[in-house]
Amino acid sequence: MSSIGVPLGGQSMQLPDADYKLTNDKTKDQAASKRCGSIRLSSEEELVLKSFRVLIADLCQQFGGGHPGGAMGIAAIGVALWKYVMRYAPHDPDWINRDRFVLSNGHTCLFQYCFLHLTGYKTMTFEQLKSYHSDRTDSLCPGHPEIEHEGIEVTTAGPLGQGIANAVGLAMASKHLAASFNRPGFNVVSDHIWCMVGDACLQEGVGLEAISFAGHMRLNNLTLIYDNNQITCDGPVSLTNTEDINAKMRACGWNVVEIADGCWDVGAITQALEASRRSPLPTFVNCHTVIGVDTAVAGDAVAHGAALGSETVISLKRLYGFDPEQRYIIPDTVRDFFSGLPSQGESLVAEWNQTLQRYSQAFPDLAEEYARRMEGDLQDNWESLIPDAFPSTPTPTRAASGLVFHPLAERLDQFLVGTADLAPSVYMSWKSKEDFEPPCLGTGSYAGRFIHYGVREHAMAAISNGLAAYHPGIFIPVTSSFFMFYLYAAPAVRMGALQHLQIIHAATHDSIGMGEDGPTHQPIELAALYRAMPNLLYIRPGDSEETAGAWIEAIRARHTSSIISTSRHALPQLTGLAKRTGVAKGAYILEEVTGTADLTLIGVGAELNLAISVAAELRSSHDLKVRTVSFPCQQLFEAQPRRYQREVLQRQSGVPVVVIEAYAANGWERYADAAVCMSSNRFGKSLPGPKAYEYFGFDVPSIVARVRGYLEDLRVDPDLKHDFVELTYAKTDG
Repeated sequence: MSSIGVPLGGQSMQLPDADYKLTNDKTKDQAASKRCGSIRLSSEEELVLKSFRVLIADLCQQFGGGHPGGAMGIAAIGVALWKYVMRYAPHDPDWINRDRFVLSNGHTCLFQYCFLHLTGYKTMTFEQLKSYHSDRTDSLCPGHPEIEHEGIEVTTAGPLGQGIANAVGLAMASKHLAASFNRPGFNVVSDHIWCMVGDACLQEGVGLEAISFAGHMRLNNLTLIYDNNQITCDGPVSLTNTEDINAKMRACGWNVVEIADGCWDVGAITQALEASRRSPLPTFVNCHTVIGVDTAVAGDAVAHGAALGSETVISLKRLYGFDPEQRYIIPDTVRDFFSGLPSQGESLVAEWNQTLQRYSQAFPDLAEEYARRMEGDLQDNWESLIPDAFPSTPTPTRAASGLVFHPLAERLDQFLVGTADLAPSVYMSWKSKEDFEPPCLGTGSYAGRFIHYGVREHAMAAISNGLAAYHPGIFIPVTSSFFMFYLYAAPAVRMGALQHLQIIHAATHDSIGMGEDGPTHQPIELAALYRAMPNLLYIRPGDSEETAGAWIEAIRARHTSSIISTSRHALPQLTGLAKRTGVAKGAYILEEVTGTADLTLIGVGAELNLAISVAAELRSSHDLKVRTVSFPCQQLFEAQPRRYQREVLQRQSGVPVVVIEAYAANGWERYADAAVCMSSNRFGKSLPGPKAYEYFGFDVPSIVARVRGYLEDLRVDPDLKHDFVELTYAKTDG
């Protein structure tokens, strides 16, 4: 017997020694995948594993594509999970106290789809299973797992490693709910999070950020299962990695267990997974496997992302004793092996419902609150918590964001708020906040709702996706950082939007006005990315009143992610002009003129006040009829009726439209004829905020001169109206 140690005071675990260790020799690796006398494997389990691998091979071969090798190698892990370890209910896939499974290495999705079918998930019929890589538009078997399909907790892969961070978020959600609602003798929240990871997931930075954070938070309700086949797309992992992963995980505060034969040793895997439920730390189960096990390409990168070939599939069937002429073989013995799992799930749900009923009698107020949270409802009067008025003095919109959000965070437990090491700068922490952390590490607890993520922007956003995915509406995660640093978080922001998850990202320091930190911190191009991103509200308010409107719309967007983009520097309050209700429409008229206008000026965010001042100067000094429009959110504007859009912009009347924003102009050609913007061939400048604006010509005299010049050019060359003109400017250095 070999003792596998647990660091930081955990219990040691006894696991049987295998007869061999995997080597770098392909022939020996193939031999290592064979069943050994010391492995406790029943005849039914052996048949399940063989049938599963043959089925995977057939499903990939039918359309000549897919990822067979990894799914075949981890079959024994799947048996341990779905047959023996996980607590779930195929008839009730959204049961809130179910264990969650995340497939971070999502290219092995056939592994998950096949187990969903075998264990009785109703939508995953045999015909659906055979739709993998087909041209069926109603397929429930996409090339990577997608959240909207029954039994899939989060959309994963593509960008590898994010599934790890999603699983950390799921584990944090469970910890928080358990700390908030469980009482002695009433564990209404007791689920465990299981996450399968591959070699590539452990190379991605987001995965390592999340692993470090989970170890610090001591999330012992989380188990990572490592499909250690030592293969990535380019070949053996040794091309790029020679680290001691077990030592690395222990150093991050994880319990580590190693399984020598992850291809066949169902008993050892089951024992390790069950023991991980009792660990005081998160657990990392290092399962040595062979990609494409028992085929001619076993242990080779060729097995990763291509069908095995008809001859290889036939050889595998002969090796396992199957008729090579038959396809999609699932023997009755295999179906019988899993047949009791739906009724077992029904028993788990019934038992939990009985516990919940007794809990309701013992703690009626808590039970009522828990039921409301499960429904995803905010209290009816939440909008009344937002201030009706704000100080009249100039205020940074980041500070206004705090004024709007703090009363909400004080009263509404749905908000789990975090920052990437910038709490003093982002104004998201409220007076009575409690930090989310293990009780042994500080003054907080798992019931806390303020999360210090450290300098981990990517993981922060990806973890928040997991928090939001735990159960619809039960949490509204809020992240916060400088807007520029959401470039680091962009892949996870995209994944949240893709999954229709409600995450609110509070992005501060959003302009060249953030000042002396210079072009590394001045985000002139990032808005174009987020404005182009589907199902994401990028909202850039121009004063406190619009900031209130931004938060209202982000909170109302139950199936959409949002970025509220705010300034570091103080902005004048546009009292009597700015309207929170106007934000809901994306753009709205601030100032109208009588008769035919000469010009429409669009102002955005921190530059909205400039548009108003420029319009006033053009009216008073140059006798021009100038309309002004605030345009905080392109996505919300696109959702308005065309009649409203035309009313706001009035481009159909031939009135020139000029937008003023200290960003790259990309995208504004849809709404304007010209842009007072940043040049497309340079970044910002390290200067105090007001001087940076002046340097790039974002002051009233400079803008007035450029707008008048544009109008004169239009008079001389009317066809210029059909071009989009960038009215850029910067002083000469020195």
